[in-house]
Amino acid sequence: MPVKKASPFELRAEDRAPLSVLVSRQLRQAIVSGRVSAGTELPSEKELTEELGVGRSTIREALRILQAQGLLSGGDTVSTRRPRVSSQQALSLAAAQAMENVVRLGQVPLDDLVELRVVIEGASVDAAAAAVDDAALDAARAAVRAMKASARGTSPDVEAFRAADLAFHRSLASASRNAAFPLVMGVLRSAISSHLGEALHREPDAAAAIARLTREHEAILAAIEAGRGDRARALVTRHIRAFYRARAEASP
Repeated sequence: MPVKKASPFELRAEDRAPLSVLVSRQLRQAIVSGRVSAGTELPSEKELTEELGVGRSTIREALRILQAQGLLSGGDTVSTRRPRVSSQQALSLAAAQAMENVVRLGQVPLDDLVELRVVIEGASVDAAAAAVDDAALDAARAAVRAMKASARGTSPDVEAFRAADLAFHRSLASASRNAAFPLVMGVLRSAISSHLGEALHREPDAAAAIARLTREHEAILAAIEAGRGDRARALVTRHIRAFYRARAEASP
C-alpha cells in the first residue's frame, strides 16, 4: 500500500463555519507559518481536493478567500491556473490596503497616524544609528541625491521627490536591522502617503519646499552616520511633525 505523502495542509473541524472557510484557515496557517513559502505554487485543485477530502467547489471558494486577503495571486483564474503564495511585496501591499481600510472605517484622525509614525520612525533611526548598516545607508544617500535632482530645472518633479522620500525612509527602516520596522513603516506610510503628494502640489513654491525637506533628510542621515541616535530621533520627530503641522495650518 503506497505511503501517503506528508502535506503542509491539515484540515480540522474547528467550529460550525462553512467548510470553505475552514479550508481557507488551514491553507492560511500553512502560509503564515512558513510551511509554504512566498512564491510557491499551490497543488492543483484536484490534488487539494484529494489531499483535504473536500469537493472542488469548496477548494475554489477557499482559494478565493485567500486571494481576497492578498495571500495568493491569481485573481479569478484559480480554476485554470495554479495560484501562488504572494510575494513579500504583494503581502505588504495587501497589509497597506487593509490598514487604509481600517483607518478610513474607524475614522482614525491623521494626527493620530502622524504620532504613530513619529514613534516608529524615531525608534527606527535610533536603531539605525547603533547598527551602522552601510549598504542600507548607501540607499539612503542615493535617495537624497534623487531628491536634489527632483528640484533641478524650472519645474520641480514632485512625484520623483515623493518616490525618493519613500525610498529614504524605507532604507533607514532597513538600516535598523529590525525586520518589523520596514514592514510596519511601509504599511503606515502607504496609509498616509497621499498627503505628501497633495501637499507638495499645493505648495506655492514647491522647489523651495523640496529643498528644505531635502536638507532635513540630509541632517537626519548625517546624525545616523555619526552614530547619534538621540539626535536622529529628535530630527526625524521634528521633520515629521513640522511637515504635517504646516500643511494642517495651510488647509482651508
